[in-house]
Amino acid sequence: MRTHPIPEREPGPGREPTMQRQSNNVNQPNAVRHPITLHWRQEQRTIQLEVPEGEYILRSFEEQGESLPFSCRNGCCTACAVRVIHGAIDQREALGLSRALRAQGYGLLCVARATGPLEVETQDEDEVYELQFGRHFGRGKVRPGIPLDDE
Repeated sequence: MRTHPIPEREPGPGREPTMQRQSNNVNQPNAVRHPITLHWRQEQRTIQLEVPEGEYILRSFEEQGESLPFSCRNGCCTACAVRVIHGAIDQREALGLSRALRAQGYGLLCVARATGPLEVETQDEDEVYELQFGRHFGRGKVRPGIPLDDE
């Protein structure tokens, strides 16, 4: 059984951080499980599985035999992006999505944890990447050479 430490609280003066263990074993008989429905647009199919509460959805799907698209597994890219149709996810580790996109219902399955029944639809990586970062590109004058050459 694989486990990953999760900080329970920040250490204070004279205290060590308290760690709790989170298992990634989908065969926990006593774990609260939530139904997750994923509409995989690119594959034109729907997958329905139960994921233990607090588990990463992408990892749980993989452990149950359903490999989904991903790239970084760190919540920094948009390869595993979904749009929430019903329900909510805990994705506090999703660095690759702005608060505005999260508020619009976008999520990253690699760092999304099951918190209740959920229905999501996969998104095109380029579409979400453009929504997230596109406004930062193509602005200003383009010059040949490496930017560091100017320094």
